[in-house]
Amino acid sequence: MRVAIFSVKPYDKEYLEKMNEPFQHELTFFEARLSAETVSLASGFEAVCPFVNDQLDAPILKTLAQNGTRLLALRSAGFNHVDLKAAEANGLTVARVPAYSPYAIAEHTVGLMLDLNRNIHRAYNRVREGNFSLDGLMGFDMNGKTVGIVGTGKIGAIVANILKGFGCQLLAYDPYPNSDCIALGVRYTSLETLYKDADIITLHCPLTPDSRHLIDDQAIAQMKDSVMLINTSRGAVVDTSAVIAGLKSGKIGYLGLDVYEEEADLFFEDLSNRVIQDDLFLRLLTFPNVIITGHQAFFTHEAIAHIAHTTLKNIQDFEQGSLATENRVLPEEKLAVSHG
Repeated sequence: MRVAIFSVKPYDKEYLEKMNEPFQHELTFFEARLSAETVSLASGFEAVCPFVNDQLDAPILKTLAQNGTRLLALRSAGFNHVDLKAAEANGLTVARVPAYSPYAIAEHTVGLMLDLNRNIHRAYNRVREGNFSLDGLMGFDMNGKTVGIVGTGKIGAIVANILKGFGCQLLAYDPYPNSDCIALGVRYTSLETLYKDADIITLHCPLTPDSRHLIDDQAIAQMKDSVMLINTSRGAVVDTSAVIAGLKSGKIGYLGLDVYEEEADLFFEDLSNRVIQDDLFLRLLTFPNVIITGHQAFFTHEAIAHIAHTTLKNIQDFEQGSLATENRVLPEEKLAVSHG
């Protein structure tokens, strides 16, 4: 099948070409993001393979369909960037990679917790400058701390399992409780109780209309003073302005982000020689108790290999009329709450 692949980085091309050997799809790689300006590049391609920050709104989907595209093979688990109703209306099938390496994201999540707690990033910079002072680097024992996990799909459940090993007390919120988490000793509760009781809050829910800005001024006001907040799910689950206010007041004592609600113009690019125009993002960078990584939680060898293989197999299965149900995205799934 002829496939147009957008937002391609060197590692994407390497793994997709390697994994394509048994499938023999005709792959064409574009470094550019899919947008109104670049959609014409996909003309004549039966399948288009976009990434998380590609633009997949109604006008672009209509153009893709008119130009011969039948399949959107997403290189991601999330699909909030796709207008699913428009895709259906234009006869486009949407496939995704529902699970590639939940361990990658879960482990990165806990890594952010440990780095923030023990000030590892600050200690690293000090030692490189010959400063071995410990002032300002004091952390706390993770053992005995209460961690609130919002969303207990595959990733949230693995986070719970890791933190259980630290001796943490585990709370969770999810409309669909995970039996594995219950067996682990996780206590499901309301969001209000989780906000009130948790020392650390970590987000693993999908972005839906209900979860957009789930963490806002009202939610932060209910949290413990100096709470640690981690987000490795979707950027817009967190209201950035509210979080900045929480950092300034001291309500939020630690913030770890791997996603950002306006990341489309920032992440996955080298902007080191440019002036970043996003004032809210720049404000976040001024806080010593904030760590931001550029949407890299998924970025392990195992995850990239699995994403490439599943994406290419989805294309083959679509061509053969056997696309797995769990890999196909339907409009009603936008309302799903539990996140894998």
